[in-house]
Amino acid sequence: MDLRGFDLNLLIVFSALAQHRSVTRAGESIGLSQPAMSAALARLRLLLGDPLFVKTGAEMRPTPRAAQLVAPVRQALEIVQGEVLLTQAFDPATSTRTFCILTPDIGESNNIPRLLSLLAAEAPGVNIRVLSMPRHAAYEALETGAVDLAVGYFPDLQREGLFVQRLFRNDHVCMVRRDHPVIGERLSLKQFMAADHATVRPEGREHVFEQYLQARGIHRRVRLEVAHFMSLLPIISTSDLIATVPRDLADVCVRYGHIRVLPTPLKVPAIEIHQFWHRRVHKDIAHQWLRGAFRRLFPAHSGESTPA
Repeated sequence: MDLRGFDLNLLIVFSALAQHRSVTRAGESIGLSQPAMSAALARLRLLLGDPLFVKTGAEMRPTPRAAQLVAPVRQALEIVQGEVLLTQAFDPATSTRTFCILTPDIGESNNIPRLLSLLAAEAPGVNIRVLSMPRHAAYEALETGAVDLAVGYFPDLQREGLFVQRLFRNDHVCMVRRDHPVIGERLSLKQFMAADHATVRPEGREHVFEQYLQARGIHRRVRLEVAHFMSLLPIISTSDLIATVPRDLADVCVRYGHIRVLPTPLKVPAIEIHQFWHRRVHKDIAHQWLRGAFRRLFPAHSGESTPA
């Protein structure tokens, strides 16, 4: 028999008849009238080629074929009720789930410690795995489920099939060591252009500040290029180099290094930091909690989620 021609509601009728041994009582238990139950039993008999339940005295007794079906039908209904129709549940306080987050090293340094503090209070068993990859690979990672959430500056993720939500706006600042021999409390454009600079060229990702300079034909002396933003912490702390970086990175460096932060003398555009997720997980309650956790890290700045 082709399953497509079988009304699965008839399994509910069968189970009720097996339990109550009465068409009337079985119908009352599942909200069907006696004529509707009789019609359903007739369909069952026709489909299965067996009388199934036969009137014997005051009750309907199962045939041998029906007796064989009682246990598998009950099991099938329990699976549907308990696994297919089960309402999604996620309790962060007891969950041991692992979430995979895609974010650059700036996000690792600034956002993940905040997230861990939140987890310690609300979800002590939840685990976090952080990945970094080129921007061109981020979409596929979200699409395949290799990562649950992408957090950071990902201009290539403004694509169909994804949702996006702004978390905060990140402007640019300059970092120098606290006892810099030339640069004091203010940084002029002349000092900026005369200084030796350290810059970051992350693999597979563009540095917004470098793009800004290139578009305007501004050339300064770059004495050092590194691949990771966090490498700047010991470098700027122990040299006379200057680095122009997003403010959230500078905040981390100030906390842990011998560093001062100064406004940049150039009008550099700010970076919009977003979180991105695939539409597959948009309604998933666990993913909703994770996104809500990131929103709460930046309550004054987060915007509404929208399709990318």
